[in-house]
Amino acid sequence: MRMTMETMTADRHPEPRRLQAALAVLLDAVLARGDELLSVKDGSSGRYLHVNTAMAQWLGRPVAEIVGCIDAELLDAPLATAMRAAEQAALAHDGPLRSEHRCDWLGSVRDFDVLRLLTPADPGAADAPRWLCAVWTDLAPQRRHEDQLRTALAQIEAQQRAHDALRRELSDQAVRDAASGLATRSHFDDQVRREVDLSMREHREFAIVFIDIDPPTAAVQALGEAGRRRVLEAVGRLLRGGTRAMDASCRYEDQRFAVLLSGVGLATAHSRMEGLRRQCATQIVMHEGQELRFTVAMGVASFPHTAHTRDELVVACEAALAEARRRGGNHVTLAAIRFEALR
Repeated sequence: MRMTMETMTADRHPEPRRLQAALAVLLDAVLARGDELLSVKDGSSGRYLHVNTAMAQWLGRPVAEIVGCIDAELLDAPLATAMRAAEQAALAHDGPLRSEHRCDWLGSVRDFDVLRLLTPADPGAADAPRWLCAVWTDLAPQRRHEDQLRTALAQIEAQQRAHDALRRELSDQAVRDAASGLATRSHFDDQVRREVDLSMREHREFAIVFIDIDPPTAAVQALGEAGRRRVLEAVGRLLRGGTRAMDASCRYEDQRFAVLLSGVGLATAHSRMEGLRRQCATQIVMHEGQELRFTVAMGVASFPHTAHTRDELVVACEAALAEARRRGGNHVTLAAIRFEALR
């Protein structure tokens, strides 16, 4: 642009008007490829010397009616004033000046990036006119592209969140029982193995509890699967609310649950499970306006007092649970403490 305007103002160049016309046609053709608007004005008066077809279409007049006019004769007063203020800034600026304009004209609002350049003064002719050239680039395509990109990124982020949620759900389903909301047996067994290793290293105790739901009441039995499921949900809810974050509880079998109480001895485990047994016995489960009740039997064993290995611990807990059921259920029974014979 700079070299072009310098050439256009060089009076010593042969046939300057023909060269100027050729360069104007070439510049118009280049700018038309990108739909840019071009204008050339007299720097001092602000009168149009040249506009390309795109600029003429935006101004809404033929090229012949634009050349020789100033903005005040073509545009409404606020827009003409804003245009002249931007041009005055370009006249005072040493070099190209870029700015953005939002123009409300002929019933449409458009945003433009405008590059203005004042042709350099001719040292050989101090009074020679200087031209203010401006290239207007419509920002609408760029803004649409940016909006599309933001929309695409938002969709990708939403899909990623949905993928993460699905992955968490699938992962949770792998270790959670759907009916009770508790861990599955395999997950619980892994935690028991880790707790045994930890207890052996740090010489600390822990307890496990087996819980069987007692035979259903007549009301629960009459509802069939619906009643059984409501009781399972209630037990799962009570176990989740009655255990600590460091503990673990699971649905061990169809009607059996298991609890691991980390760092807890036999006496403390019995006290806590007795409280849970009372909660179960007094819990009222509602189903379609009908009250359902249930009780549980519990067997409690501890490591290392009632067993020295994981398998022995399970056997001791099974035996304690069998005793609780033999007593009619709704009972907490402790496994027998083992005493080593003195040698």
